[in-house]
Amino acid sequence: MAPPSPFPLAGELVIASHNAGKVREIGDLLAPLGVTARAAGALGLAEPEETEDSFAGNALLKARAAAGASGLPALADDSGLAVRALGGEPGIHSARWAGPERDFALAMATVNRALGGNTDRGAAFVCALALVSPDGGEAVYEGRVEGRLVWPPRGNRGFGYDPIFVPNGHDATFGEMEPAAKHAISHRARAFAKLLAAWRAAA
Repeated sequence: MAPPSPFPLAGELVIASHNAGKVREIGDLLAPLGVTARAAGALGLAEPEETEDSFAGNALLKARAAAGASGLPALADDSGLAVRALGGEPGIHSARWAGPERDFALAMATVNRALGGNTDRGAAFVCALALVSPDGGEAVYEGRVEGRLVWPPRGNRGFGYDPIFVPNGHDATFGEMEPAAKHAISHRARAFAKLLAAWRAAA
């Protein structure tokens, strides 16, 4: 899929998410481009049910819904934690492991309990960013960061599973890192870098 053209490097773009932490992080990544990020929730857009079986599929589903409802270009993220010893779970169900209240303390405890005494603590954060324009242009960019899980959780920055994930080559969890440090290496930042490279190549 080719990137939408032209892309509004200055203008409004809908972030198709009702997750405040995710909206804030994507907004921070967009800010240097002069793009005004508007959250789907703030626009009163409904959150579609995630019925696809991949990160890319769910990201596209959300971006298409937001672009169609708002008339603006939409950027959607679908991301999650893939734990090696759990066969890639919770994966696309990462948010569901947090329950209807989105309680990620519960989700992290569930992951730790599922691992039990397993010494393989390898995991990865995976992100798919889908960009959809109102005229139907679509593109998907994926990023991944490998690391390991720790217990108990450490740090109160970030969101989701960040307090139990230590990226390879680092000692701090994502929950302990300053936002700028996390943005430099995260799965979302890596997907975003691919998105930027595609835009520049198409310019």
